Amino acid sequence: MSATVRWGILATGGIAASFAADLKEMPDAEVVAVGSRDLASAKTFAERFDIPRAYGNWAELAADPEVDVVYVATPHSAHRAAAGLCLEAGRAVLCEKAFALNAREAGELVALARERHLFLMEAMWMYCNPVVRELTRLVADGAIGEIRTVHADFGLEGPFAPDHRLRDPAVGGGALLDLGVYPVSFAHLLLGEPDRISADALLSPEGVDLNTGVLLGWDAGATALLSCSIVADTPLTASVTGTKGRIEVPRGFFSPEGFVLHRSGREPEEFTVPGRRDSLQHEAAEVMRCLRAGETESPLVPLDGTLAVMRTLDAVRARIGVRYPVDTL
Repeated sequence: MSATVRWGILATGGIAASFAADLKEMPDAEVVAVGSRDLASAKTFAERFDIPRAYGNWAELAADPEVDVVYVATPHSAHRAAAGLCLEAGRAVLCEKAFALNAREAGELVALARERHLFLMEAMWMYCNPVVRELTRLVADGAIGEIRTVHADFGLEGPFAPDHRLRDPAVGGGALLDLGVYPVSFAHLLLGEPDRISADALLSPEGVDLNTGVLLGWDAGATALLSCSIVADTPLTASVTGTKGRIEVPRGFFSPEGFVLHRSGREPEEFTVPGRRDSLQHEAAEVMRCLRAGETESPLVPLDGTLAVMRTLDAVRARIGVRYPVDTL
């Protein structure tokens, strides 16, 4: 692996544009190709970000020998096909979240990457954020004692029209996979896979979840109260309470600038890390570190953890009655 990691970007939507812009600010990263099912869209994207090559299909991007790693930025309904195509072509992959539509698809991608000894990581940028990493370090070191409750929410006011992708079951619509993946992943980060899962939801006429509440339980005594919505602007905050204190994360908990640690008998302690809260560079840097080190999985975003989150999302959907056409159970 050379000093400069060469990226390909698959898809040309908003998150792809944000990622391309952030990569251009990194001296050790270069975007060398972009691929889309629409060649005109790929060319426009390439011109916007000064990318040398534009492809009108995914296969050509995946086959480009000068691409070290592909960032898959499609909607999650296409993740299985797009990431799988890139892995089959021998490319390392960073795949957006939710990682797939269900745990079966996620497991197929992980099995393929491990079989081919290729790098694969979910683009859970929250896990790579330095503020979140400091929070998890403090919790692991016992700063708040044993965790007893986790709270997190992610909701958008909407409204979204019936023909919007967030209302379409065929593309994994609903609040859970787009937004709920963050609160669920936050709880998993701190506590691992839950032992018990309960959920309730308001469903749309199309059969996707508009507003969902989730209760997770662990045998060790912890609980997580999580919510997501595409019909209500929720606080977007998170908190972790333990037997010796609590941590409060302000609005935008998934990309925070800081948090406050509260402990009995002490003044509140504020933790901040300079830099942009919305930067995708932290996850890109982790991918490049892994590639240079010859690692096929990131310790910050482990594949087993991604699979556990997908199992939890599947279980929540089963309890609220949301099914996608690709589901086999």
